[in-house]
Amino acid sequence: MGRPTLVLHVGPSTHPDAVRVGLVVSKAVGGAVTRNRVKRRLRHLAVGALASTPAGVDVVIRALPAAADEAATLGADLTGAWAKALRRLDAARP
Repeated sequence: MGRPTLVLHVGPSTHPDAVRVGLVVSKAVGGAVTRNRVKRRLRHLAVGALASTPAGVDVVIRALPAAADEAATLGADLTGAWAKALRRLDAARP
């Protein structure tokens, strides 16, 4: 699911009892300090979304350069993309 500050990928996991979350924050986002700040924000926001995520799901969050500048919209983008991705995953399951 694409948003202005991030792209979120969700898929079935090989670990049926867990939810795994991975972060990708490239150098295009900014320097080391900026990238680490974005990673900390994304980790904090992802913890809140884990409660609504069923087990057996892998989530990958890729930050876009706008994530460094638009911290206020990062939470809304992550929440919206996460919910939409889970709906699509549920619809695709037999």
